[in-house]
Amino acid sequence: MKKKLTKDQQQELLTTLKSRFEKHMNRHKGIEWDRVQTRLEANPAKLWSLNEMEKTGGEPDVIYFDKRSGELIFCDCSAETPKGRRSICYDHEALESRKEHKPKTSAVQMAEDMGIELLTEDQYRNLQKLGPFDTKTSSWLKTPVDIRKLGGAIFGDYRFGHVFVYHNGAESYYGVRAFRGLLKI
Repeated sequence: MKKKLTKDQQQELLTTLKSRFEKHMNRHKGIEWDRVQTRLEANPAKLWSLNEMEKTGGEPDVIYFDKRSGELIFCDCSAETPKGRRSICYDHEALESRKEHKPKTSAVQMAEDMGIELLTEDQYRNLQKLGPFDTKTSSWLKTPVDIRKLGGAIFGDYRFGHVFVYHNGAESYYGVRAFRGLLKI
């Protein structure tokens, strides 16, 4: 698969990202767009990943600048879990364990194919500080190994003014559950 955007695709994505950046300044206080754009233009593979996030309904935006690593952190900021990633189980092992009614793919595989990471529970809780996300949907979260070894996986949502993290069998999938991605640039 070609993981590079044409110049026109790059420009269209940059225009979309800039517009979203300017509309939601509360998500990235102290970060200037010119710095973001320079970083993006120097990383075409990351631009491709951001485009995949955009195409699947994630509405990626800058949410943090890590001073220690020097990385800009993008995250899916769509109000609800991305539509183009719903109805998937947690990982490949869960997908293979289903005898019938298998979903097309898994959250872990899809994230890997897109070049992004699933959010951890802490990252998800921090995202929720920027506004309520997943008020009608839920998002798979990176599951700790000990939970996954027992067949489970975790997901989060926002209800009743609180962030909730739950568990499910990793092989389960629902029309209102997908995953939110994180990309470091």
